[in-house]
Amino acid sequence: MKLAFWSALVVLCLLAVFGAACNRANYAADDKSKVHVGIVFDIGGKDDRSFNAAAFAGVKCAETGKSPDGTSCGKPALNVLVRDIEPGNPTSIEPAMRAFAERGYDLIIGVGFAQAPIMEQVAKEYPNIHFAIVDGVSNLPNVASLVFKEHEGSYLVGMLAAQASRTGTIGFLGGMDIGLIHRFEGGYEEGAKAVNPNIRIIQNYVGVTDSAWNNPGKGKELSLAQIGKGADVIFTAAGNSGLGAFDAVEQAGMQNGRATHFVIGVDSNQNMVKPGFVLTSMVKRVDNAVYAIVQDVVNHNFQAGFHVYGLDKDGVGYAVDDYNKSLLSPEMIKRVEEARSKIIAGQIKVTDKMLN
Repeated sequence: MKLAFWSALVVLCLLAVFGAACNRANYAADDKSKVHVGIVFDIGGKDDRSFNAAAFAGVKCAETGKSPDGTSCGKPALNVLVRDIEPGNPTSIEPAMRAFAERGYDLIIGVGFAQAPIMEQVAKEYPNIHFAIVDGVSNLPNVASLVFKEHEGSYLVGMLAAQASRTGTIGFLGGMDIGLIHRFEGGYEEGAKAVNPNIRIIQNYVGVTDSAWNNPGKGKELSLAQIGKGADVIFTAAGNSGLGAFDAVEQAGMQNGRATHFVIGVDSNQNMVKPGFVLTSMVKRVDNAVYAIVQDVVNHNFQAGFHVYGLDKDGVGYAVDDYNKSLLSPEMIKRVEEARSKIIAGQIKVTDKMLN
């Protein structure tokens, strides 16, 4: 009974997000010349500076031709109107999707693998609406699955971690202990061992429930423990929890003007979060994938099924900018770029631990 009450309350709140939309069964009063896109974020929220933030950048680019910070995203604005919802907890995800579906939105995007079964249920009931799930899989004819070869990008940052490490020990901080994050861990380990076969890798996961993505305090605690065991570079694939690793390496301090420990960001470019302490970021171009699926709907070219983004499609990679270029030597970059070319050419096969 309580669950039904709160679900109903959530739907009422979501309707309020749409303003006048709460008084009609569709978006007829809006600009009918525009394609309507609704996006439902994971519980980390669109300001997690990581996975959700990348998805938000993609829809804002499609709507305005700009990034959330107001700078150009390098792509043209599309003829779309975007609405977004941050559920805050898992039980609010389904009402959020239904709020968009019941108003006849043209495309509904779900962010995160956990939304896949929910989207399956809603998409079956609305077969004429296009859906897209980021990091999830569906075989329904109206759902596009946007998936990435995270292990390829993780291999490259693993190489950088091993080259930067002075202790021969590096760390990995995962969010939820699931196959998807094992994919990051596996690629990172293989890349590091390609540089130093004897390197030691310490790995920890924040938890086994959805809350593992939004606990930076626990992330910092685990990162400090890894530092205590000798890890001087930590790769985090933990959503908002990963920000704790940034705090941990900053706390370790500097020596002779250089950080003694480094973190590697994930999904979005996080090099600017703690300048000087971020070796690089394993960027997962969720923004590109989200923009592309919106563009497909606008152009009436929507395709259900798998949309796979690896190194070959600029779906993953590593970030070099003014915040970290002084931390990466030309020799480090050269070695990683050679590996990148070999992965694209099929000469290096990075293990996908989600499948093995």
